[in-house]
Parts: sequence; C-alpha cells; structure tokens
Amino acid sequence: MKKLTSAQVRQMFIDFFKEKGHSVEPSASLVPFEDPSLLWINSGVATFKKYFDGRVIPENPRIVNAQKSIRTSDIEIVGKTARHHTFFEMLGNFSIGDYFKEEAIIWSWEFLTSEKWIGFDKEKLSVTVHPEDHEAYKLWLDKVGVPEERIIRLEGNFWDIGEGPSGPNSELFYDRGPSYGNDPKDPELYPGGENDRYLEIWNLVFSQFNHNADGTYTPLPKKNIDTGMGLERMISVIQDARTNFDTDLFLPIIKETEKLANAPYNSGNETVDTAYKVVVDHIRTVAFAIGDGALPSNEGRGYVLRRLLRRAVRFAKAIGIEKPFMYTLVPVVGTIMEDFYPEVNEKKAFIQRVIRTEEERFHETLHEGLAILSEIMKKAKENNEQMINGKDVFRLYDTYGFPVDLTEEYVEEEGLRIHREEFEQEMEAQRNRARAARQETASMGVQEDVFGDLKTPSVFVGYEHTETTSTINVIIKDKETIDMAQSGDTVSIILDETPFYAESGGQVADQGVLYTDKGQGRVKDVKKAPNGQHLHTVEMESGTLQQGDKVQARIEVRERLDIVKNHTATHLLHQALKDVLGEHVNQAGSLVNGERLRFDFSHFGQVTPNELAQIEQLVNEKIWQALPVTITTESLATAKEKGAMALFGEKYGDEVRLVQIGDYSLELCGGCHVRNSAEIGLFKLVSESGIGAGVRRIEAVTSKGAYDFVNDQLSLLTDAQERLKVKQLRDVPARIEALQQDLRELNRENDSLTARLAQKEAGQLLDKAEEINGISVLAEVVQAKDMDSLRAMVDSLKQEDRKAVIVLGAKTGDKVSLVAGVTKAAISEGLHAGKLIKEVASRTGGGGGGRPDMAQAGGKDPSKLQDALNYVKEHVNLIS
Repeated sequence: MKKLTSAQVRQMFIDFFKEKGHSVEPSASLVPFEDPSLLWINSGVATFKKYFDGRVIPENPRIVNAQKSIRTSDIEIVGKTARHHTFFEMLGNFSIGDYFKEEAIIWSWEFLTSEKWIGFDKEKLSVTVHPEDHEAYKLWLDKVGVPEERIIRLEGNFWDIGEGPSGPNSELFYDRGPSYGNDPKDPELYPGGENDRYLEIWNLVFSQFNHNADGTYTPLPKKNIDTGMGLERMISVIQDARTNFDTDLFLPIIKETEKLANAPYNSGNETVDTAYKVVVDHIRTVAFAIGDGALPSNEGRGYVLRRLLRRAVRFAKAIGIEKPFMYTLVPVVGTIMEDFYPEVNEKKAFIQRVIRTEEERFHETLHEGLAILSEIMKKAKENNEQMINGKDVFRLYDTYGFPVDLTEEYVEEEGLRIHREEFEQEMEAQRNRARAARQETASMGVQEDVFGDLKTPSVFVGYEHTETTSTINVIIKDKETIDMAQSGDTVSIILDETPFYAESGGQVADQGVLYTDKGQGRVKDVKKAPNGQHLHTVEMESGTLQQGDKVQARIEVRERLDIVKNHTATHLLHQALKDVLGEHVNQAGSLVNGERLRFDFSHFGQVTPNELAQIEQLVNEKIWQALPVTITTESLATAKEKGAMALFGEKYGDEVRLVQIGDYSLELCGGCHVRNSAEIGLFKLVSESGIGAGVRRIEAVTSKGAYDFVNDQLSLLTDAQERLKVKQLRDVPARIEALQQDLRELNRENDSLTARLAQKEAGQLLDKAEEINGISVLAEVVQAKDMDSLRAMVDSLKQEDRKAVIVLGAKTGDKVSLVAGVTKAAISEGLHAGKLIKEVASRTGGGGGGRPDMAQAGGKDPSKLQDALNYVKEHVNLIS
C-alpha cells in the first residue's frame, strides 16, 4: 500500500474525478447560507440540495469536492472512540442527472485499487448493497468482479432523509486484518457489522426515488449520484493508524499539546489519551467554525462552540493543563490544513483572540462552579441519593456557565445521574440551547420537471436598458406550459431578453409591466429558473399575452434608481466597517430595496456610538468625493489577485463581475450600481443591533430616504423646542439640562426622606436576623416603592465589622425587586452578593447580578418571593 499524506489523498481524489469530467466545487462555509434547516454544513451533499431537488441546474452535472463538515449529535462520545469527530472532511463525487450506478461503482473501485491512485489490495475490499438493489449487486459481481461472498445485502442500505430525493446505497469496506477482530463467534464480525476490523471507507448513494409527502416513493425524473468518503477514516487505513487520531491530521496538534501537558499521548492511560483526543478534535472544530463566522454564545451555533471549548478545557485538566491554552493550537491547525483550507491561517489572529477570550471567561467561573457541584454531589451521596436535582443543574448552567452535558459528565463519573426532566422545565425558553431548533439534517424539495427542463435561452440586458422589445418564449401556469395568459391569471414568463433584474445577492427584483396592444401584465417578482433564465411572475391585468408575442418590457425606473443607490452604498459600508471595526468583519447577509439597505456582518462585540459615527462619516466622505464606479468582467483568479471581496455564501463562475468604487472598494457583485458615488447623495444610519451570535445588523437609508429621515428627526427636535418653550433650537440642550438639575435636587430630597424611612424600618428588621455558621443572615420581604429604597435599607443594615448577609425583596406591582448586601467579613468566607442574588432571582423567574458586596435583581413571579428568600439560608449554609 502506498504511504500517502492526507493532503495527497485529498488532491488525488479531486484529480481522479477531474479526469472523469467533473468540475471542482470549493468547500462551502460551515455556516449554512440561506438554509435555515441546518445548524451546520454536515456533509458533502448538504451544499448541493439546490441541485438535487432541481431548483438550480449546475453548469456541469458532474461535480467533485472536499467539504469540511460539522456534526454535533455525538459530542459526548467524541474522544472516547476511534472514529467519532465533530469536525471532519467528506470527499464526494456527484452526478446531477448524468451518470448513474455503473459509472459510480466502476470508478470507486478504480480509484481504490488502481496503482495509479490508492492501490488497495482488492482482496481487502468488500461491499454492501440493499437487498432489492439487484442492479448494484450485478454490477459489483459482473462488471467489477467482486466475489459473491464479499457482496453483503443489508436492509439498512437505503438513504432517506424525508421528503425529496432518496434511494439505495452501496458501501465499501476495508479489511484491517485479524488484529482488529478475529473471533468467529462474534455475530457482528462482517462488513457492515459493529466491529473495528471491517472499516467503512466510502458510501455510494443512488438517488433514484422521490420520497413524497404522503410517504410513497416514485421514480425521480433525473437520477443522481451522491458519494461520501470520510478523509479521516481513509487516512487511518492508508497510514496504518489504529485510530483516526493517530494520523497526520491530528498528530501535529497532539505533539503541540504535549508540550503543555504533564502526561504523554499513547502512554497506555485511557483517561489521558481521551483528553488528548477531545482537545485535538474540538480545536479543529472551533478554529474552522470561527473562521467561517460563528462565535461562542448562549444559543444555536455559538452554544455548540462554547460547549466544545469548555469540554476541551475540562478534559485538559486530566493532562495537567490548568490555564487557557486552546488558542495556542490554532497555528498548527492552520498549517496542517493550509493546502486546501487557507482560511484558518488567514484569520489566525482573530480566531486566537476569540478562543482566548472565551477560555479566560470560562476559567474564571470553572473553579467556583466545580466547588458548588462537588458540594451538591457530596450532599447527594450522604443522603444516599442517585439523582442530582434538575434545579441545581440549571443554576450551575445559569450562574456558572456549565452546559448541562458538562455537568452530566462530572456527575456520571461519580456514579450519579442528573434529573433531566427537571432541568428542561427550568430552562423553559432556553431549553433548546444545546440543540438548536433547526435540525441537523433536513429533507430536500421534490424534483419538478417543468422548470428543470426549460432550456430556452434568456438574456438579461438590464444593466444597460430599462425597457426592451422582447419575445415571450415560455408561459407557465400551475406548473404546466401554456400558450396564452388571460386577464386574472398569475403566470411565470420567460422572455428572450429582459431588463428585469432577478432577485440575487441581496438586491430585490425589479417590478414593472409587460404589455402589447392586446393585453398587459404586471411583473411582481423575478427569480432565476434552475437553468439560470429570468423567470417573471406576472399578474395579468387586462387582455391576453401569448407565447411568441412581441411585448414591451419596462421596469419601474424610479424604484431601480433608489435600489442602485442603496446597493452601491452597501459596498461602501462593507469597507467602512472593515476600516473602523477590523478586517475580521465579513458580510453575513443583506437586503437592498428602494426604501433602505440592510447589512448583516460578523463582529464579536457591540458597535459603540463613536464607531457608528465614524462609519457613517466615512461612507459619506466617499460619496462626496464623487468616486467613479467601474464595472468590469474578469477571471475569478484575476479578481482574487486584485483583492476583491467575495460576498458571503455566493458561488462564482470562472468569469466574474468586478465592481470598483474609486480606490476604496473592490467587490465581486452581479447587482446594479450607480455610475459615480456622488449619485448616492447622502447616507444615514438608522439602526444597529445584534441579531444572533456574533452577527450584527445595520439598517440605513440614502438619497431621498436619508433626507426624509433627517427631516423627521428635525421635526422631533422642533416639537421638543415648542414643548420646552425656548426661542431657538440651539437652546434646547440648555433647557433640558436646567430641568434635569431641578429633578436631581428633588430626587436628593426624596432620597433623604427615603433613607430616614429605611433606617427606621431597618431597625425593626435586625431582630429577625438568624445566625448560620457564625454569619448573621437576614432575608425578608419588605415594603419598598422601588429598587433605590431597597438599596437604602440594605445599606443601613450592613455593618462592615460583622459577618452578615442581607437580602431584601419587595413586590412592585406584578414584578419583584431584590437587593443583596454582603459585608467584607462574609465575603472572606466565600459569599458573593452577585452570585447569591442570581440564585434567588432565578426562583422568581428573573435574573440579575452585581459586585461581591452589593447586587440587585428583578423577578417575574411575586408569589414565589418568599420561597426564593428562604433559599438564602440554604445558600449561606452551603457556601460557608
């Protein structure tokens, strides 16, 4: 067998299928683009759903790729087995309605056994087929020459993920030899069984049926091939490694980790080896995911990253690593993968910064949380309890950032279990954070003949023209082609040439009319058909339009003018964001219409008012500099050499459209633009907000929209001027300051009275304090009108020379207000007002926090206030 590196095998696979007429599809981002059904890209086929269900017809129906993927369903066993990973690579060849079983089967055998390629011993290979797939069986037997005894029929060999394409599959297995299993009594010792000897290395899926909504299966109009070869598994065979981790994909990371650890890898200690495997698997996942725009957070993808980082930190303790270190492994991850995935090295500094910040945050709370958990487990054992209360598990999650799965691992090591149902009840709206609402795998759409079969050419001329005389080539109604559309119909129409822009790249479609002397229809939307033609959705307003008619096609020019101003402004905004916030900023989606622009971008923190002002000023400066907008067609390679920015999630052909605004902005874009930045006139930010983990959104207006927005703001100021009764608009701030000063003086008088009342009530409360482990504890419901009153009462009760904990709660309408105070002497005993108040507030459906000596919180359920305050004594007893 040849000795090959992982980079060589990846490239050989691609080169082999290029020789078979396949086009190379670049690996897509791990963060799905315009596919809310997926949390992560989890397979090679996940990025080709649009091809398989017929929404888009690829230029070449033969495709090959190496796709980075993430699967999170088995996180808890990653590191404990030889081949489970969260991040992995899938090599695949695909046929979209072109070749089928014979070619797929023959080529897979050729690649694996030919001396020109992998060169496996044919005697080491076995295959499986579906029992009813007689065609595949005969191909393996007669065309390839696999002996009958090495063709195994398995009922499970059927690929089906719900509605959409499905079909039988055939898997190839490599026999690793008797040292991996040789017990003749083992019922699982066969290709396809649960064993380590026969290793599945390639899966060929023959997509030949539509799985219909009613559960029936019908033949696909166009049959497809989808194959997947796990690179990590393949390399473990080629490099004769007992596990995937003992290959060149992982060993350099392990070697780097060993420099920081106090125990070597492969020392025979299972706990130590597991720790290494967890660390190296998780750092690959986190580094690539952050590089593709995901960031740690408390939900969705961000929660997965946070969980992986914290799990790695927890396992690293087993090899003596007690400080942040994961970020130091990023360079070696980037070096291993740079041949095919340069993005980790390109964004190395940013990825390291994000990981280090997250690690440092976790280390701050890890020690305290573990102490609490240890005490909880100790108490459970003393009471002969096997189950840890779900409420305790939730508090560890909410207060100390412990994912429930991490808590569960600690608990199970002590022979205990957590009460999952109770935990889920406590989570309420947060209960799905560990698994996002989106599924890991989602069905595709069902193939439809009518649009996929349309090959009629259609040319977009809308960059130069707003009106054309065009011929109606196709009319479709209710998924059938028709000859004539009549008044009242809603139809899809393809023209031989069109001025209408089809929705793409964030820019909305043009609207307008199609008309002849016989009838008129209004164009309400335009999308691209599977073969790329512009498909106009037309509502017939009068008369008829017939196939072959010459029609006037006219867009709404006023609307287009507003759209192009907003679109060009997004390019200026994108570059301004990079200039002000940093090069890590990347587009994560956009919407450009005639009224406004919306721009989503990756950023790990909030955008300050000062930064927003800089961004807005920078964009306007570029508008007022009257920069020429130059649009050229270049090869993709040339455009990249020039440093052009590619838009998030877009696929580009060999020839691309390059939009350059002076010397400031350079992007690949198929949209419509102004000829000079001065045409935009004015740019005004309307809002900025966070819309998800590490993703921010800016909304803005330009030109007349900006003028109207500024006028509206000025009207508000004028209204304030009238209400404040000042003569000049410039006098408004001074008048507001004077009113605020009057209010401050009134508040001071009120605070003085409140303090005196609080002192009086506090004197009566002291008698209710209770001594616990030498600490004076007071937790009472009091009458207080607001949080300030509560704080005043707590301040008057705190006497720093005593060990004291005071928590006061008040019902304010249908809400709860809580304040906690802890004296310095009590803080030295391990008590913390911020953490205590968070625990108390959680019992009333609220939250809060603060300093070790003083903290406040709010709650939602006044009926639970007394029970929440009762917990204070329990907490003090537990900590002290």
